[in-house]
Amino acid sequence: MNAPFAPPPSFRAEALAGALARASTPVRRILDSALEGREIGRADGVTLFETEGADLEAVLRAADAVRRDRVGDRVTFVTVRNINFTNVCYMACQFCNFGVRKDAAGAELLSLDEVANRAEEAWNRGGTEVCIQGGLHPDIPGDHYRKLLEAVKTRVPQIYVHAFSPFEIWYGVRKSRMALRDFLADLKDAGLGSMPGTAAEILDTEIRLQLTRNKLSADEWETIIRAAHGVGLRSTATIMYGHIDGPAHWAAHIDRIRAIQKDTGGFTEFVPLGFIHERTRLYRDHDKARPGPTASENLKMHAVARLMLAGWIDNIQVSWVKLGPEMAQTMLDCGANDLGGTLMNESISRAAGAGHGQEITSAEMVRIIRAAGRVPVQRNTLYGTVEDFSDHDPAEIAPLVGRAAGVDPLAFLQRRAAQAAV
Repeated sequence: MNAPFAPPPSFRAEALAGALARASTPVRRILDSALEGREIGRADGVTLFETEGADLEAVLRAADAVRRDRVGDRVTFVTVRNINFTNVCYMACQFCNFGVRKDAAGAELLSLDEVANRAEEAWNRGGTEVCIQGGLHPDIPGDHYRKLLEAVKTRVPQIYVHAFSPFEIWYGVRKSRMALRDFLADLKDAGLGSMPGTAAEILDTEIRLQLTRNKLSADEWETIIRAAHGVGLRSTATIMYGHIDGPAHWAAHIDRIRAIQKDTGGFTEFVPLGFIHERTRLYRDHDKARPGPTASENLKMHAVARLMLAGWIDNIQVSWVKLGPEMAQTMLDCGANDLGGTLMNESISRAAGAGHGQEITSAEMVRIIRAAGRVPVQRNTLYGTVEDFSDHDPAEIAPLVGRAAGVDPLAFLQRRAAQAAV
């Protein structure tokens, strides 16, 4: 085991001061304000999203400084299994290649026993959480979401269940004909611990109409999230970026998330999710759709989110599934402090064309974090500490699903070591 290396505070301070000195006056003014703990408004957020060159370097340095001030040098991850209980969905969202018709080859609806089996297998592999999501299957009854929770909690009472996007909650309310708060309270009573804040995409009406035909409007997403927080269910917050959107949409989205957090305090983290374009109808059919975010946009998204959300949502997660382990590690110097989950299984991003694999084991997570000069910590869903790996390593285990040829999440570390030895 190698101890993490981190630059001394004096080096960091000099690098930040130098970057600010090279930045333009408008950008330096915004960043000075952020570093003094003042809130970054929406218009200033747009300015930061539009930076390049020396201005962008200053944004990234400032985000790293704010990250260090808010959460220190710990980088967290959660040991979790994703369970996508059905891939059948008729919503036809343009950015998604996961959903299929129920008579399609490969369509599946896992039995309650199979979902419980997968949860038990995750627990036996050291998992503390299962994340359960699925398509909106036309044949599931209104109580199906409750039955999923009961099946898992009966089999593995100790495991934490993080489940059901706001879109699924919207669907369950329609199917069950229950009031929204009653439906959410019923799921909480059955064992739901918290919710993924997916289905947010971009909280902008014009963009959502093109992405989803406004099946779940921005206002409906917010109503469901606020109701969940109101009954004591915390959630993540997400953004999907890099398609037909831009800086004004991003800053407005983050500003709206922040406004909700000021009222409810219910968000645990903010998770930027870059658009995976390869197999999506949006990229094929929309003449303005881009092939996902650029490297620069990925850097900006994590950094500006850190600056705009400081003091309100202090956990900024990077999705290694979307960006790959090497780029994910880079984000740890740009405002992010969490590498998300080990996952064990992953279907949705792979269906859209992502090729970074289905699992990074705990031991591999720790190596990636240490190589970034940071302190690796396994957390639970709500960011409580499960185990601090400052002075030891997790047990080595093989991935649950065999990896495709050439998929090695640590290959970039080996490549860097070889280059350094030359």
